[in-house]
Amino acid sequence: MMTSLRTKLSPLVVLRQVALAILLWLTFVATASAHSALNSTEPRDGSVLSAPPAVIKLSFSEPVSPTSLKLTRPDGRPIVLDAFVVKDKLVEITPPADLTTGTHVLSWRVVSQDGHPIGGSVIFSIGHPGGASPRIGDSVDWSVRAGLWSGKIGLYIGLLLGIGGSFAASWFVRGSRSALNFTVAALCIGLAGTLLSAGFQGLDTVGEPIRRILDTEVWKAGFATSFGRTVVFMFAALALAALALASGPGRSGRWISLSALLTAAFALCLSGHASAAAPQWLMRPAVFLHVAAISIWVGALLPLAAEFRRGGSEAAMALHRFSSFIPLAIAVLIAAGMVLTYVQVLRIEALVTTSYGWVLLAKMGLLVVLFGLAAINRWRLTNRSERGETAAISLLIRSIMAESLVVLLILGVAATWRFTPPPRSLIVEVTEPAVAHIHSAKGMAELRVSPGNAGPVTATAMIMKEDFSPLDPQEVSFAFSNPRAGIEPIRRKTERRDDGTWGVAGLVLPVAGIWTVRIDVIVSDFEIVRLEGEIEIKP
Repeated sequence: MMTSLRTKLSPLVVLRQVALAILLWLTFVATASAHSALNSTEPRDGSVLSAPPAVIKLSFSEPVSPTSLKLTRPDGRPIVLDAFVVKDKLVEITPPADLTTGTHVLSWRVVSQDGHPIGGSVIFSIGHPGGASPRIGDSVDWSVRAGLWSGKIGLYIGLLLGIGGSFAASWFVRGSRSALNFTVAALCIGLAGTLLSAGFQGLDTVGEPIRRILDTEVWKAGFATSFGRTVVFMFAALALAALALASGPGRSGRWISLSALLTAAFALCLSGHASAAAPQWLMRPAVFLHVAAISIWVGALLPLAAEFRRGGSEAAMALHRFSSFIPLAIAVLIAAGMVLTYVQVLRIEALVTTSYGWVLLAKMGLLVVLFGLAAINRWRLTNRSERGETAAISLLIRSIMAESLVVLLILGVAATWRFTPPPRSLIVEVTEPAVAHIHSAKGMAELRVSPGNAGPVTATAMIMKEDFSPLDPQEVSFAFSNPRAGIEPIRRKTERRDDGTWGVAGLVLPVAGIWTVRIDVIVSDFEIVRLEGEIEIKP
């Protein structure tokens, strides 16, 4: 019976079954790939300008780093834009001075704090629309996406089954070589997956096709992101785990395996959705504990199953050591997971209204199955297996293999988070202010409407002279109107604020769309400056 069980549940059979299930999941996951989000642009997308812009502004929901900025002229000639300044969430680009009449396309690509790149395009015209400039969008390259997903799976296998397996071999199984081959194979898969992830991260960062995978610049771009630091520390962790296995039983092997586990947990703190979320003093430790706990739990499964297959008294001792420690690891796992889920999701309805929520629900469903199997092992099979009951041992091996299968499914689901923005970033996008620069021959204003969506808002403006020096008016008033929605001007007087801006609270802009705004600046009893422009309010 034991020989039959080995055949049915061999690693190759399990991996084939998992591959089919995960491929089905990959076709289900949503196509959204933005993690930071573009909130506003100046000039506005689709706008027609009377004169070339002195500066082009891109405002994002999170701090970003540009990787590619190109401007396509009306005649179709592309220009690389390398004169730009990053101010936290704002990218200010200085365009060429010789822009001509017609339609221009700014195509941009940036990397957000979590290490994930996004891109898109902005169209604006000077004088009048013209030319054959195409819109260059952020299309999905499925071959690169498949490479990213596959690399993440390999990295996770190396982390949980390789590094976690090395830890279990040193601390629970105490030097048994029963699962050595599988653990070494998992470390090799982890090494290949981590390396693959770095290359495809580079392709995704610069927006290049898979045929450029061997280009040096692609790899430099991948390692330049925050994920590059994760790759470096994962290499170190995998090497330490291999060294722990080579050291054999003993104190040195145990401490080296612990160092490998801690290094791997630290590696995953350096990039990703959760690590980039605020407050980072809470989120990074939560990621660290979550990764360490799940690695200890999952890493012990196959070594324990292999030890029971081999037979002998050591199997019962290994199970006893594991079952004594694992409740603490699971408690840490659940606590850290709850923190991560709360910060990332924020609102309960996001579980069913966002692609991130769907992935989380799928993962939680599989976790329920995993916890159920663990509970059966703990309260129905552990004591009996420690006593050497043959039937209980057989059931325990089956249950452990089933747990391993569920874990691989969870890894496949979790890897799709690479392509889904967390709800908290979508909420930040909605609450970001709308901004507009309005100027005339006698002055200018930096207008900010917060939040930048329809409803109650606060409007503020920094009033300046044409040379950007401060202007000290006697009085400032706003007038917002939306002719397309039939809304006549909504006039409000403003108050001077401590930071030098003029603002008004309690203003209601009831509908989304393009609003016309007029700012009346009374400079003196005999001089008034009127500034007129437009600002986009989101739903």
